Amino acid sequence: MGTPSVLSENTYRHMRSLAPSKARLIIGRLERLTYYHSDMHVRKQATIYIVATLTLVCMVASFAMSFDDPPSTLEISMKSKPRVLSRSGYNITPLTKEKVAELAKKLTPEQFKVTQKAGTEPAFCGNLLDNKKDGVYYCVVCGLPLFSSENKFNSGTGWPSFFSPFDPDHVAYKKDNEFGMERVEIDCARCGSHLGHVFEDGPKPTGLRYCLNSAALEFHEKGSTLAPECSPVQLKTAYFAGGCFWGVEHWFQECPGVADVSSGYMNGSTENPTYEDVCSHKSGHAEAVRVTYDPAKVSYQQLLDGFFRLHDPTQLDRQGPNVGDQYRSAVFTTDQDQLAQAKAFTAALQLSPRYSGKKIVTVIEPAKKFFAADGYHQDYVERTGRACHGVNPWPAVFAENKETPGVKSAP
Repeated sequence: MGTPSVLSENTYRHMRSLAPSKARLIIGRLERLTYYHSDMHVRKQATIYIVATLTLVCMVASFAMSFDDPPSTLEISMKSKPRVLSRSGYNITPLTKEKVAELAKKLTPEQFKVTQKAGTEPAFCGNLLDNKKDGVYYCVVCGLPLFSSENKFNSGTGWPSFFSPFDPDHVAYKKDNEFGMERVEIDCARCGSHLGHVFEDGPKPTGLRYCLNSAALEFHEKGSTLAPECSPVQLKTAYFAGGCFWGVEHWFQECPGVADVSSGYMNGSTENPTYEDVCSHKSGHAEAVRVTYDPAKVSYQQLLDGFFRLHDPTQLDRQGPNVGDQYRSAVFTTDQDQLAQAKAFTAALQLSPRYSGKKIVTVIEPAKKFFAADGYHQDYVERTGRACHGVNPWPAVFAENKETPGVKSAP
């Protein structure tokens, strides 16, 4: 990005993300003056106006946020959007009432009372309270993995306690105000079975205590054979770069069939690059995303189609106001099949009317090592609610309902 010299790249991007859409439009026009205007005086004046606008935006944002406490770990978990494929690759599509009723027929009276009637077993009576074996605790109804022995601790309360779930997507939350208390109930995200409650008095790093009923869990020791419903789907990986990774990550997270998206750096010349290394153009890395997906739900061709719709592949070493080789458009392939598909798709796209007279400059090359960015950059749009570049391409991609998307109908 062509940042004003008085601001660092990271500071400038953060300040810009706070600006509302109309302010970003004004800033974008000023940025173009700083890049292209032949008069040095005009470029300096535009830079001054950019810094002044961003300073005002940050002052207003800071004033507004001063009235709100930052969200707790539990509040963030409760606001997470429902998914059909978890980050760890499990199908968590909600089961129908009829399916749950069928699965519940196998339960003991105690298990049925706890999971289907939101009951609570007596303290210090559960058979898993003192279990110290290595393994995973699964939903007794549908078999979804819920908690790992790695996160279990002795809370002294009389119920199995954990400070974090196996996967945040596997647990659903709802407020429970019964018995004159304000509590947060936890349920299985797939079958809706009652598990217990979560409290904000647990150990680090989460500060949470997931208080479980043994009757709601089924323990499988590490190394044991698992049933299909207890196993993840077979996932594949793809890598894309299309400007600021905040926006690219966000739009791939919206894609049906995508399990997880991580922001990071790829195909540079150094090991373990920092954000500062990448922004200084010394490492040659691109801001990229790692997309883990279920090929039974979304094909690689559909991912390519969505990628080319969510950014402008004709912009060389930039994307909108973000300028630099780290913002290049690129597809990093994991095998020869992906390489062939990416090249063929791009060639067909170049011949389409949409790119008549415009050259696609997207780099297509084998993927090198992916270096994950700091936590601050992960799930940025999802955590902050602040917009970045791009539009949601997936309604158009899936509307075509084809294995190989038709490039001629690209908007």
